[in-house]
Amino acid sequence: MFDDSTLVEDRIERLHERLGKELFRVLAPVDVTAWKSPGEPVDFATAAEANYDPISSGDRWGPAWSTWWFRMKGTVPAEARGERVHLRVDLGFEGDWAGNQSEGLAYTTAGTPLKGVNPMNRLIPLTGEGLPATIAKAGERLLDDSGAVELLIEAGANPNMGDYMNNPTDLGDLSTRPDTPVWTFGGADLVVRNESVWHLWLDVEVLWGVLKEQPKGSTLRATLLRRLEEAADVVDAQGIQEGADAARAHLAPVIASSAGNSAQIMSAVGHAHIDSAWLWPLRETRRKVARTFSNVLTLAEDYPEFTFACTSAQHYAWLKDGAPALFARVKESIAKGQWHPAGGMWVESDTNLPGGEALVRQFTVGLNWMERELGVAPTCTWLPDSFGYTGALPQIARLSGMTTFFTQKLNWSQTNTLPHHTFWWEGIDGTRIFTHFPPVDCYDSIVSAEEVFKAERNFKEKGRAKRSLLPYGYGDGGGGPVAEMVERARRFADMEGAPRVEFDSPDGFFDKAREEYPDAPVWSGEMYLEFHRGVYTSSAELKRGNREVEAKLAVLEWLGALATERGIDYPLAEVEELWQRALLLQFHDILPGSSIHWVNREARAEYEALRTDIETLIDSLLASRAGGGTGSVEALDGDSGQAAALAGSEVTVVNPSPVIRREVWEHSDGCSLIEVAPLSSAPLSALEVSPTNPVTCETRGSDIVLANGLVEVVIDANGLVSSILDLDAGGRELLAAGQRGNALSVHPDFPSCFDAWELQHQYKRSETVLEEALEVKVVTKTALRACVEVRRTHGDSTFTQRITLDADARAVDFEVHVDWREKHRVLRVGFPLALNARTDRSEIQFGHIDRAIAKNTSWQEAQFEVSGHRWALLEEPGYAVAFANSQTYGHDVRVLDAAAADRRGGVAFGYTLLRSATAPDPEVDLGEHTLRYSLVCGADLAHAHAAGLRLTQPLRETAHALETSAVASIEHREGDTLALIDAVKPADDGSGDLIVRLHEAEGRAGIAHVRFASAPSKVRATNLREKEAPEVAPGLTACSEDPSLYEVSMHEFQIVTLRVARA
Repeated sequence: MFDDSTLVEDRIERLHERLGKELFRVLAPVDVTAWKSPGEPVDFATAAEANYDPISSGDRWGPAWSTWWFRMKGTVPAEARGERVHLRVDLGFEGDWAGNQSEGLAYTTAGTPLKGVNPMNRLIPLTGEGLPATIAKAGERLLDDSGAVELLIEAGANPNMGDYMNNPTDLGDLSTRPDTPVWTFGGADLVVRNESVWHLWLDVEVLWGVLKEQPKGSTLRATLLRRLEEAADVVDAQGIQEGADAARAHLAPVIASSAGNSAQIMSAVGHAHIDSAWLWPLRETRRKVARTFSNVLTLAEDYPEFTFACTSAQHYAWLKDGAPALFARVKESIAKGQWHPAGGMWVESDTNLPGGEALVRQFTVGLNWMERELGVAPTCTWLPDSFGYTGALPQIARLSGMTTFFTQKLNWSQTNTLPHHTFWWEGIDGTRIFTHFPPVDCYDSIVSAEEVFKAERNFKEKGRAKRSLLPYGYGDGGGGPVAEMVERARRFADMEGAPRVEFDSPDGFFDKAREEYPDAPVWSGEMYLEFHRGVYTSSAELKRGNREVEAKLAVLEWLGALATERGIDYPLAEVEELWQRALLLQFHDILPGSSIHWVNREARAEYEALRTDIETLIDSLLASRAGGGTGSVEALDGDSGQAAALAGSEVTVVNPSPVIRREVWEHSDGCSLIEVAPLSSAPLSALEVSPTNPVTCETRGSDIVLANGLVEVVIDANGLVSSILDLDAGGRELLAAGQRGNALSVHPDFPSCFDAWELQHQYKRSETVLEEALEVKVVTKTALRACVEVRRTHGDSTFTQRITLDADARAVDFEVHVDWREKHRVLRVGFPLALNARTDRSEIQFGHIDRAIAKNTSWQEAQFEVSGHRWALLEEPGYAVAFANSQTYGHDVRVLDAAAADRRGGVAFGYTLLRSATAPDPEVDLGEHTLRYSLVCGADLAHAHAAGLRLTQPLRETAHALETSAVASIEHREGDTLALIDAVKPADDGSGDLIVRLHEAEGRAGIAHVRFASAPSKVRATNLREKEAPEVAPGLTACSEDPSLYEVSMHEFQIVTLRVARA
C-alpha cells in the first residue's frame, strides 16, 4: 500500500495541539485586587487587613524579590456547581521552570493555606472531592451558598535567574536589584477542565511518544499509528468535545496491551528537589516549601496510588514553624503511606567540604528531628544533586541507620561515565551501601515517553536486573509532581513496547532492586564528579567560616562534657540549634559558593553570628568549670595574635585538640614554647619548655636564611623560597633544582559554563607568576620565631606574605593576606618538589584517600583538581612531605614538566587559594582574605594530622584558673594503630552519659587504647545515633589491671562511638 505514515504523523501532532487548546471551559472572570507588602514578607493577618487596589491582566508588578498579595473574588454559575471548578491563576508565568520565577500560595479568607501556583501548576480546585472536601472537613467552605468564592494569594516576585549562572546580574540581592517591575500579571478566571478532552490529550501524547520510539517498519509502530489515526478521524467527524470519549475508545486497547515479561520496570517516585538556597535566598525557600508541599498534598488526595519522597529535616522544620496546618496534613499523609520522608539529613549537604563530625551531625540531627516530629527515621540516603561524594559516606550513612544510597549527579561528569546504575558502593573503610543512579539521568522527570525510553536504553544492568528508579516532579526551586505526570505513569503501567511504570517509595524500590540483584557489582572509593571543580575554592570566606565554626562546636561540646562531669547544666537544646544553623550553611549550593549574592552575604553574616554565639556558650562553660573565675569571662581564639591583656590572673592554656601540642604560641603576655597534653588545660607557667632547636635568622648575600637545626629555609631577594633543606635528613633539598617555592600565580579563569562552579583545565595554559616584590623584610627575629614579610601587587590586588619558622618545628608556616580585586582570575600557590611521589594522600572525613599523581588514564586526568581537608601527604619510599592548611580545600599535584625536573623527576603541589567568578554573584570573593598553610619536612601521618589541627584548632587562652586533664584520650602503645578522637560530648538524650567518637586514621586494622579520666561504670559501643548496635560494634575490652583503660579493636578507617556511663 501507499506509505502515508509521514502524513498521518503530522496529523497526529496537529491533533495533540488542537486538543491542548480545548482543555478548559471558562465560566467567569475573577475580580482581582492587589497589595504590595512594603518590605519583607508579612503574616496573613497583616495582609488580610491591608488596602488593596485593582489590578488587571497586562499590569506590571514587582520589583524583584518583593511580595504582593492578590485578593481574588468570583462567583461560580449555578449550572457549574456540580462540576469540578478551578480557579486558574497566571501571575505572569513564563517558561516551564516552576521554581525560578513568580510563584504563589493561595489562602482561604480565614488564613488556611490551600495550594501553590506556578507556571506548571496554575489550578486551585474549588469544588468536588480532594482539597475542597478536606477544607470542608476542617470547617471551612470555599464557596458560599451563592457560589461566591474569595481567596488571597501571597506571591513572590522572584526574578528569573536562569540566565545568570554564566552572566553577572544585579538581581541577586535586595541592595542592587532595580526598582522596576519584573512580571506582567496574566489574570485569573474560573474554569472547568474538560475531563474527556484532557484524558484524550494525554492518551495521544503518550501513544505518540511510544510510537516515535519504535523502529520504522515495526508492527507496533504501525498499529499505534493506525489507532491514533482512527482517533483523529473520530474527532474530525464529531468534534473535540463531542468525540473525545469515542476517540479514547479506539486507543484504549493499545494502552491496555501487556508489556510482556521482559519489560523493564521503573519505580516512579514523586519528588520535588528544593534547593535550600541558590538562585533565591533562604527566606524564599521557606515559602517554596509551603507552596510545594501544599501542591503535593492536593495531588495525593486526587490519586491514592501516588507516592512522594521528600528530604531535608530543615524543610519540614520550616513548615512546622511557618505553616502548622500544612505540617499536620503532611503527617497525615505519612501515616497513610503516601508521603515518604527520605534522606535523613538536616539538608542535602555537600559531602566533600564538611568535616567528618559535621557529616555525622547532618544525619544524627536530621534523623533525630524526623523521628521525633514525623514519627519515622528514613533509611534511604537521598542526595541527587551534590557535587561528588566522599569515600567516607558509606560508613557514615550505614552507622546512622541508612541502608541505601540514591543520586544522579555523577551523570554530569564530562570525561568518564560510571559503569553501573545499580551497585554496591564501598567506602574507604570497606563498608558497603546498596546504591542506585537512575538511568533517566535526572531527578525531575515529567514521565514523558522520551524520558522513559531513554532510561530503558541507558540502563547498564540490562540482562542482569530489570528495575530502575524514576524520580519525577518539577524541581530545583520546588514545584513537585503534577497530575499530568501521574496520568502518564498510569498509562505506562503495562503497555506493549514500553517499560512498565509502577508507583513506589524509595524503600519499596530498593527492597525490590536488592532482592533481584543482590550480587550487584562493587564501586570502591570516592565518587568524584568530573565537573564543578571550582566549588572547592569559590567563596573562600564561607570555607573559612565553616572550618572555624566546626572547630568551635567541637570545643563547646568538649567543655560541655567537662561541665557535666561536675554536674553543671549543659545547654543541650541551644547546642542542637547551633548545629542546625551550621548544618544549614553546608547545603550543596551555600558552602560550595554557587549561590547569588544575597545567599552569600547572609551566610557570611550567619557564620559571624555563629562564632559569637558559640563563644558566648564557651565563655559560660569555662566560667562554670573554673568555679566562677574572677569576674567577667574572657576566652580568646588564640590564633589571631590579638589576645587582649588579661588582668589579675595567670594565662591559662586550653588545648581543645586530641593531640599533644608542642609549639610556639603567641598569647597576651608574649610568646612561649609550650607543650600541652591533648584535650586539657593548665597554667602557662606549667607548660613552658626551653627550645632544643632555637631559630636563627641571618642574611646570606641577598638571601634571608631561617634555620633551627631541623629545617633551613632560604628566601631570595624577591621573597620567593629558593631552598628548603631537611637538616634532619642529611640536608636533603626539598625544592626541585632551580625552582622556587611559595610562588603565587594568577591565571585566567573563564569557564565555558557554570561560572562559580567550574574550574576548567584550560586555566593552566596561562599564568602570571608574582615574582617581583615591593618589599622583603624580617619582622620577627627571636630564638623562638623568625618571620619574613613580603609585599606584592598584581592588577588592583595586594598581597602580604609571611614565611615563619619556629623553634623545634619541622613545619615551615606560610600566610598570605590578600586584598583581592580581580575578576575571572584564579590565585594559586605552588611548590615544585624534588620528590618522586606516586600518590596524593589527602585527608577526607575519618580517613584519607590516595589519588594517582601521574595522569596515565582518562580517570586520572579528569582529577586535575581535587578536594582535601586539613592536610595532604606526598611520599616516596622512605621520605614524605606534608602540606596543611587553615581553610583551603582545592588543590592539585602533578608530575613536574621535564624542563622543571631533574633526571629523577619530581612533583608540583599547589593550593587553589581564591577564585573570582562573576555569576551568579558578581562580587564573590572580592575583598580581604587571610589564608594559612604549612609545609612539613620528613612527615608521616601523625605529623600531617598534627599540622592540620594546629592550623584549624588553635590553642586557646582564658583568664580563668582552669586545670583539667583529658576526660578521654588515646594512649598510644607500641604496635597500636594511629587513632584520633573526633568528638567528646554529652549524650544527645540528656542522660549525662559521655560520648567519645574516634576513628582509625592509618588505614590498617589494629588496636587503640582509650583512657578515661576516671573508671567508668559502663562503656558501650553505639552507632552514630548513640544507640547500641551490636552489628557495628568494635572489639571493646576493659583492661583488667587498669579500669580506666579500654582496648578497642578497629578495622581500617573505622569510626567508633563509645557511650560512657560515669561511675
